[in-house]
Amino acid sequence: MKIFQCSHCENPIFFENTICQKCGSWLGYFDESKDMHALQPNLEYWQLPDGRQVKYCQNHDYDVCNWLIKTDGDGYCAACHLNHTIPNLEVDSAIEKWRYFESAKHRLVYSLRRLQLPVRRKETPEDDGLWFHFVDKELEGKDIKMGHANGEITILLSEADSVQREMIRKDLKEPYRTMIGHLRHEIGHYYWDQLVWKNADNLQAFRSIFGNEQVDYTESLRTYYNAGPAAQWQGQYISAYATAHPWEDWAETWAHYMHLIDTMETAYHFGLDVEPELRNAEHMHAKATFDPYETQDFKQILDYSLPLFYAMNSINRSMGISDLYPFVISDSVVQKLTFIHDLVRSVKWTQ
Repeated sequence: MKIFQCSHCENPIFFENTICQKCGSWLGYFDESKDMHALQPNLEYWQLPDGRQVKYCQNHDYDVCNWLIKTDGDGYCAACHLNHTIPNLEVDSAIEKWRYFESAKHRLVYSLRRLQLPVRRKETPEDDGLWFHFVDKELEGKDIKMGHANGEITILLSEADSVQREMIRKDLKEPYRTMIGHLRHEIGHYYWDQLVWKNADNLQAFRSIFGNEQVDYTESLRTYYNAGPAAQWQGQYISAYATAHPWEDWAETWAHYMHLIDTMETAYHFGLDVEPELRNAEHMHAKATFDPYETQDFKQILDYSLPLFYAMNSINRSMGISDLYPFVISDSVVQKLTFIHDLVRSVKWTQ
């Protein structure tokens, strides 16, 4: 993600900040300008430098959203407008978990907008928009599962609990498990429907790279959970779970594509250069001189990301914590990531 400054005092701020710690200005993100704006405290409406009148999204009342909308809007920003189900806010800690979910979802929507992908709310269960359900299965029904179906993405409240999430991560032997990771994976399923399934040429190309998705999905998952991934899967897949079925391979690869793009944008805005003191390692030198959202050639992104991840993993190990990016990008995975990049770049969308 790009980096931000308070437009009043130029203090560095984060995407989620609501108050500038230096000058006390209220802060809001305006999706149309893709920037944070400093606001005079204790007002209901503000005028931006370009003359537009804005107010906070209605979910700002719960301190789960800092996005701004036009004063003639329906009350919710582009990210919160996608909600269909939120937790019961009378339950202890529900708002804190909802805030964690919204932080990840707002970052997701930011990236989707930058990729110029369609981000539309469902109006009926049959249309091709999006709904998000953030639910407590203990209250809603224990048979509820996390996943995607026909544009409806369900995330369990337990995933916003760091202790429970870590227990599940260890139980499933996953090297990485986060809320933003879940959302990027599930949104990948949604865009498979939009980008691949609806286009015969794209579907044929998908099958040549990822395999035939017509293989029985339920049986494939049963086999994966009973027997685990195939031997030496690292040479073909980005994760063990990607081996379960072509749909999961696509969703896992899509999530990693979004990881790469977001990380590279952050590096670009910080101007991070990687020049390790290694012998005969010119290939490990890289400069963040490009915006990945504007880059046609995926190889340019990949050539920078590998040295960057090596540097970040080394820093993490110096602090005694797990690798930031604990994955191996094989030649096969590069082909899959490139397919996704080229597909996204080739399609022109209208919001």
